Amino acid sequence: MFESKYSKVLTVILVIVIISILGLLGFLAYDFIQKYTVNKDASGYVENFQGDVGDTTDITPSSTDGNTTDSGEDPLSKFTNTAQTSSTTNTKPMYKGFGVVGTMTIPEIDFEYPILEKATKNSIETAVAFLYGTGINQPGNSVIVGHNYRNGLFFSNIHKLENGDKIYIKDNAGNTLTYDVYDKFTTSPDDTLFYQRDTGGVPEVTLSTCTDDSKERTIILARAEQEEQQ
Repeated sequence: MFESKYSKVLTVILVIVIISILGLLGFLAYDFIQKYTVNKDASGYVENFQGDVGDTTDITPSSTDGNTTDSGEDPLSKFTNTAQTSSTTNTKPMYKGFGVVGTMTIPEIDFEYPILEKATKNSIETAVAFLYGTGINQPGNSVIVGHNYRNGLFFSNIHKLENGDKIYIKDNAGNTLTYDVYDKFTTSPDDTLFYQRDTGGVPEVTLSTCTDDSKERTIILARAEQEEQQ
C-alpha cells in the first residue's frame, strides 16, 4: 500500500513538471513569435519608408503629458510631449494607426523602427515615439522614447551602445542624418534637465528607456555628423 501511494505521488509530481515545462515552452514560443512579427513589420516599414506622400507641410507643435516608465502607472504622466503633427493629415505617413515622423536604424543592435509622432501609452507599445524637442533632424535636441522589454523589442538593447556607434534617422522629407553616440548614463525617471540643452545649432537626439529594474532610465545622447550639416 505504501509503495502504491508513493507511486501515485511521483506520478502527480511528474505530471506537474511536464505541464510546467509545456507551459514554459509555450510562453517562450509566444514571446519569440511576437518579437519576430513585430521586428519583421517594423523592418519592412523602415525599408520602404519614403516620408510624406504629398507636398511637405508645416510642422506645428502640440503638447500633452508624457513619460515612459514601464510601471503599472500611466507611462506618459509626467513629462511634456512636444509632438510633431502635420497640417495635411491625408498625406501623413502612418504605421499601425499612428502618425510617423521618421525612421531610425541602429546597426550595432539590429534596430529598425518607425518613429511615431506622439509618445502615448498605446504608441510606445507599437514602436518608439517622439516625446519632446525641435523635431526630427532639426537643429536642437529631440527626445525619442521606447519601452525596455525582456524579449528585446524597441529600446531594450540601447544600453549596449557605446560612444561612436552610429544612429541613422530618416525624416518625412526623405533626408537621412547620421548621428554619433557621444554619451550614455542612467538617471531618475523624473530627470529632464538634459532635454533642453544647447546643441550649437546641430541636430541631436536623446534616446530614453527604463532600466531592467524600472527604477532608473537609460539615456543615450547622439549628435549629427557635422559634414552632413554643410
